[in-house]
Amino acid sequence: MECSKPRKIVVAIDGYSSCGKSTFAKTIARSLGYIFIDTGAMYRAVTLYAFEHGAIRSGIVDEEAVVGLLDEIQIAFRFNPERGASDIYVNGERVEGRIRTIEVSNCVSRVSSIREVRQKLVRMQQELGRSRGVVMDGRDIGTVVFPDAELKIFMTADPQVRARRRYDELRAKGDDVSLEEVLENVRSRDAADSGRAISPLRQAEDALVLDNSCMSVEEQMAWFMERYREAACSDK
Repeated sequence: MECSKPRKIVVAIDGYSSCGKSTFAKTIARSLGYIFIDTGAMYRAVTLYAFEHGAIRSGIVDEEAVVGLLDEIQIAFRFNPERGASDIYVNGERVEGRIRTIEVSNCVSRVSSIREVRQKLVRMQQELGRSRGVVMDGRDIGTVVFPDAELKIFMTADPQVRARRRYDELRAKGDDVSLEEVLENVRSRDAADSGRAISPLRQAEDALVLDNSCMSVEEQMAWFMERYREAACSDK
């Protein structure tokens, strides 16, 4: 479908960890000239802040202490021309690299299940996307944050494939992790994300499923552009 002036829409991308949601969303945003909002990075930023301020010790999350820190946390995204993408900042400090460690990964699902954390970040996300023209990825974008999004995508891939992708990413950054450790993290996060009481990971009824186990980014983009034109050129 072609149209001369596609309308601005919200593209909501949900799915399992390590499916490449952020890479996919960033590519879409660059292609469309949209704003990319990495909601997973926002939850990771809160988790990192909790680590660094004593609310997480030896992998144990003190929920009351995390909630007590929320009013101190200000999150912002700033475009980094060297990366061609936005970096995340907490209280003016760039934390892009520090939020991607295995320690943060092991606790982010627990932190993101805290009601007050989700309420604060959902409000921030809704405000960021109010004017449309955004691509947002996470776990509950199409079901909670933007249930009225014009285009909803649910991403999935085989756990072994996802673990390998995450392992390669961490090793490239110099992290000393094993593939077995990463696979266990992927499986435990799947269970935690799908089973939590607050905003569990689930596919919206009107979401389109994208299994990218055997797809390149280029193939995913070709798939996406067909669906985008249908959504952005629709009168609905």
